[in-house]
Amino acid sequence: MENKQIVIFGEVLFDQFPDGKIVLGGAPFNIAWHLQGFGISPLFISRVGNDFEGEKIKQSMEDWGMNLSGIQTDNQHPTGIVKVEFHNNEPYYNILENSAYDFIESSYLPYISQKSILYHGSLALRNNVSRITLNNIKKNSYPQVFLDVNLRYPYWSLNLIKSLLSETLWLKLNEDELSLIVPEENNIESKIKYLFQHYSLNQITLTQGEKGAITFTSNNKNYQVSPSKKIPIIDTVGAGDAFCSVLILGILKQWDVETTIKKAQKFASKIISIQGATKFDLSFYNEL
Repeated sequence: MENKQIVIFGEVLFDQFPDGKIVLGGAPFNIAWHLQGFGISPLFISRVGNDFEGEKIKQSMEDWGMNLSGIQTDNQHPTGIVKVEFHNNEPYYNILENSAYDFIESSYLPYISQKSILYHGSLALRNNVSRITLNNIKKNSYPQVFLDVNLRYPYWSLNLIKSLLSETLWLKLNEDELSLIVPEENNIESKIKYLFQHYSLNQITLTQGEKGAITFTSNNKNYQVSPSKKIPIIDTVGAGDAFCSVLILGILKQWDVETTIKKAQKFASKIISIQGATKFDLSFYNEL
């Protein structure tokens, strides 16, 4: 499975922090960046504005050795911006609308191999243009799908998520997202059971912040991991993306679930010890 094409679809943007610092971000971009750091060369499909920020994104990707064939340039809409605020160490996001990544067009897609592994979230699907493009990728390439829901109010609907779940093999979400997606049940175990009963999921990973994470499998096994209490927290932006990137790496490398989730937690802990969600330093990725 290591030779499978990895396709990452969705937003790339700049996170603006309260101290004025601007950092490249967007969950799909962060995933693609980390996979490149791990020695995987993903095809990242997104759209940037014809502006300074868009050029900076393309230059950063080129400097990191990433494939730019999936990056579209939009002459009408700006590169995405998110204003980040913190309350009790948790990030809150003001996501600007009508950004370039809302308008990813099917006609500009590069070649995508059959039965690739496709990662996507839900934010970039808030606009019908990008949603249609994702549907076309699924229809034409028959990929195995990894869904990272990343619910951002008000840019999602339960009907959309249910539709996405029907096409998903691997699912990652947090406790709040689980409650929103499965309001019918009243505890974690019954919510997870509901998802396995109603969708053809192979694996569900539930992230729980400072408590760690649990991966549930379709054969009724689960694996739990907790972070070290000694990790210094600089900020938690991108911790879930870091975790997710190693889940995908584990699928590619065919690691067992327990190994994968332990490595994922270790890497997420490294990310919370730096500001921002990515690192321009290959040595940062060498341990995995």
